[in-house]
Parts: sequence; C-alpha cells; structure tokens
Amino acid sequence: MVDESLQRTFAQDVVELWRAGLRPVVVHGGGPQISAMLDRLGLETRFEAGLRVTTAETMDVVRMVLSGRVQRELVGHINAHGPFAVGMTGEDAHTLTAVRRSAWVAGRAVDIGLVGDIVEVNPGMVRTLLERGHIPVVSPVARGADGQVYNVNADLAASALAVALDAARLVILTDVAGLYANWPHSTEVIEHLTADALDGLLPGLASGMLPKMEGCLSAVRGGVRRAHVLDGRVPHAVLRGVLDEVSPGTTVTASA
Repeated sequence: MVDESLQRTFAQDVVELWRAGLRPVVVHGGGPQISAMLDRLGLETRFEAGLRVTTAETMDVVRMVLSGRVQRELVGHINAHGPFAVGMTGEDAHTLTAVRRSAWVAGRAVDIGLVGDIVEVNPGMVRTLLERGHIPVVSPVARGADGQVYNVNADLAASALAVALDAARLVILTDVAGLYANWPHSTEVIEHLTADALDGLLPGLASGMLPKMEGCLSAVRGGVRRAHVLDGRVPHAVLRGVLDEVSPGTTVTASA
C-alpha cells in the first residue's frame, strides 16, 4: 500500500471481483504511513507482540492517517473505475466494538495502550452498502462501550468482519510470499494448513506474521471457508488468490 502502482492494481482487482459477481469488502491498515507521520511529528514508534503501542497522541495520528489519507487513496483508486467504493471506519454505525487488548512478551504483561480487540461486530451498514452495489472500504478504528476509541490491527478487524458477514473467503496481503515453514532458516512457503495445524504453530511465529495468521485461524474457525495470506508485492495477487484454482501463498482451511 506504499507503492502507488500496486495500489492501482489492487483497486483493479477489487473492481474485477465486483464485476465477476462477488461482493468484496476492503479492510485496510496503514502501518508505514502512520510511522512516517509519527516521525514527522517527533512521536515515538514502538511495537510489542507485533502490535503498535498506541498512546492518546498516537491514536489521533492513527485516525487521521487511516481515515484521512490511506482510505481516501484506496477509495479514489477504486472509484477511478466507477462509483463503487464508499469509505467508513469501524466507528461508523457501531460497526466494530472493541475492548482494550492485553499483550504478553516473554511471559510478562506489557502495556500497549489504546489497542483494541474486537468483541462485537454489527455488519448492518456494510451489508447495506453491499446490497446497494457498493464496495465498502473500512478503516480498522473501533469504539469501546465506554466511548474510548481504539486502534485495531487490520488483519484481526478483517477477520472479525469476515465472520460477521458470513464471508466465503478472507484474503490478507503482506510483503512476503506467505507463511514460511522454517523462518529464518528457509523461505519455503507452507501452501496449505488446517486450523489445528496452524494453532500449533502460532506460539512460534514472528511478531509481524502473528496477527495475520491469528486472523486466518479465527476466520476459518468462525465459518469462513478459506483464508489466504498472499504476497501483496505481486501485481494482481488478489485476483489470482481468489479466482485461480490453486492460490499462491498460504491457504488455511478448517480441515484437510
């Protein structure tokens, strides 16, 4: 998402899926853009357990960058092909409700600030947009029952929304070829995993891949038939991942 040409081909893929009769929903992150803005403002960027430590100041930047920049860019690229995309956040219509997330590193609790776990999804607004022929583009910001706003990992937000929508597939883009079998000693990609097999691997995964695979596991256990982790650096990865008989990257299913 930091490469404009890849943003454009991603947008083309989403529109092609829509034209093929599918009903895509886009949930986006914006980690590099958030980090760049924090640097410009002289604010610290720190990660624990694969998640951004989010202070109140950081949360203001997260909302601004996700909803005011990254979402606008994606909506613009999709709408270059027609009046399809509509941007929203998880705050809108109480689509996503979160609670403060706990994190553990090496067996000790760490404070990661205003980072949320999704505890409730109200997909009504997303369904309405889909029924009217639109492509929802959702920023992963959620409100708590107490009114506090939380930064939610985009992979986990996408997973929760996929389950609530009874989606057929969850597709997660990353900047590697898939889940490696023996990282960092090998770049061999695991092409297929069952939920139980993935569950056993989670504790040993690198922090960057952990929320992606956690999202895949939650999705397939919640009823999504297939979850894919694809290399977003490859042009048209989404189209290939959804329409090809054999998906590139790593595919997770509930059973063999």
